[in-house]
Amino acid sequence: MIFDSAENKRTTYCGLIDDEFLDQPVCIYGWVHRRRDHGGVIFLDIRDREGLVQCVFDPSYDSAFKLADKVRNEFVLLIKGKVRNRAEESINPNLRSGKIEIFAEEIFILNSSENPPITIDDEKLNENIKLKYRYLDLRRPRNQKNLLTRHYILKKIRDYFNKNKFIDIETPILSKSTPEGARDYLIPSRVQKGHFFALPQSPQVFKQLLMVSGFDRYYQIAKCFRDEDLRSDRQPEFTQLDVEMSFVSSKDILKLIENLIFEVFKEFASHNFELPFKKITYEDAMSRFGSDKPDDRFGLELIEVSDIFKNEDFNVFKTASEPGNRLAVIKVKNANLSRKQIDEYTKLVSNYGAKGLAYIKVNDCNDLDNGLSSPIIKFLSKDCLKTLMNTLKVSDGDILFFGAGQKEIVNASLGALRLAIAKDLNLINKKWSALWVIDFPMFEYDQGDSRWYSLHHPFTSPKAENLDDFDNTDIAEVKSDAYDLVINGQEIGGGSIRIHDSKIQQKVFKTLGISDNEATEKFGFLLDALSFGAPPHGGIALGIDRLISMLTNSESIRDVIAFPKTQRAQDLMSASPSEVSSEQIQELGLRYFEE
Repeated sequence: MIFDSAENKRTTYCGLIDDEFLDQPVCIYGWVHRRRDHGGVIFLDIRDREGLVQCVFDPSYDSAFKLADKVRNEFVLLIKGKVRNRAEESINPNLRSGKIEIFAEEIFILNSSENPPITIDDEKLNENIKLKYRYLDLRRPRNQKNLLTRHYILKKIRDYFNKNKFIDIETPILSKSTPEGARDYLIPSRVQKGHFFALPQSPQVFKQLLMVSGFDRYYQIAKCFRDEDLRSDRQPEFTQLDVEMSFVSSKDILKLIENLIFEVFKEFASHNFELPFKKITYEDAMSRFGSDKPDDRFGLELIEVSDIFKNEDFNVFKTASEPGNRLAVIKVKNANLSRKQIDEYTKLVSNYGAKGLAYIKVNDCNDLDNGLSSPIIKFLSKDCLKTLMNTLKVSDGDILFFGAGQKEIVNASLGALRLAIAKDLNLINKKWSALWVIDFPMFEYDQGDSRWYSLHHPFTSPKAENLDDFDNTDIAEVKSDAYDLVINGQEIGGGSIRIHDSKIQQKVFKTLGISDNEATEKFGFLLDALSFGAPPHGGIALGIDRLISMLTNSESIRDVIAFPKTQRAQDLMSASPSEVSSEQIQELGLRYFEE
């Protein structure tokens, strides 16, 4: 048919029709989700972005009935009819439209459909097939709901910042390559041959420049790009909420974001966070949880026990008291773990550099001769074991897992182990938990490169107590005025108070081994800007994709992005990245290099 919307105004969306429309004529548009033929009466479930509605075709409307008999799944239809109650036995309490149906009087086929390569109802489709036919996969009700929820969350965020007198300002996509920790996506310039733009990993420099420009409250829902190895919570292009404020302290920024998270979770997760959020120092997080994004919804915390073993001759534990090392234990109560599971945990910690996983299985804590099961107890004195049992308040049925050696390896391996055990034993509390990690080290040392790097980025300010004696302080002890937001063990965002004094910025560059010439080459425009009356300022960035995947209970951020990439950074639908013509390559002044 020749479609004329003026003659066929949609009454409302399919999924929004309920008993308030009883006995009223309606006009709907949608796709055929399911067709059923019941003894001379045809039922069509019609689907649009808001959900399903059941339409009934009776032979009494001959023309409509005959057309309904021809349609198949995914045909696009226009249907007119009257809303009536469903029969009692066919009510569907899971649908808003579940109490009613449309008794169809007219039907128009707006477009037919080939037999689709994927089934809209199938939740167990191969990931690559779904991404190849993403435009069909997006028709699935769960994906429709995810993207609608994304829209409403972003609207909520924008309304919140507009209400708080922030200004939405776009920053450039084509920018300068700067060292920010991950690999840049580079764009060759056709006009300036041999020169490249970079896609921004974040708008970091530009939002600081906006503070210098006098826009004291900036926000943006920004596209960012990183050419890094991917996993379920990473994409080469991602979306972040970018925020920057002038004349503030970190307390102001934390309060602003806490109130935002409170409002978002209240509306979209029916949860009221307790304010203010808990705060934990970086040192405490690493010591207790082995991670800078601690999940505190369950126990299994790392307990330092090096003092208990300091007089033992067991070589594996003997070096724990040396500088840079630690000996920690995780106590698992009433742990019914098999030898096979313990072997799997041993493999897990080896991925983080651990050379093994020592353990003690406690069958009878009062019988140190026969009540403990472990390959290591023969190397330990009874006094040591008794002290261990008393200190940890061990009970029968508990298992102790030990990590010994370099502090970073112990933290990482036991941090991963506690998460694995918690999942396997179903120990994770399903409630929401939000916290701030604060007091990060300003710098971290890379043994391979024999140099210091910024733990966050080089524009992060030292804490106020380190500003005056920055040159005289042990670099490893300098703390930054930075903060990360962690919800249920996932890092949702991070930020810091920035350096607004060009002299302090130059000191930081010097510590990082960035020469004056290199600093001028890479950040000269920012250093110049800081010398012209830059206000004190700070900000934060939140990962929008990760936040929405959490609120929609999605397994991957790909589930809340309209057109995501695979874990190899490919778009299977459009077959990109793809080769381009040799003429295009030459026009850019490039040539292929055969490895």
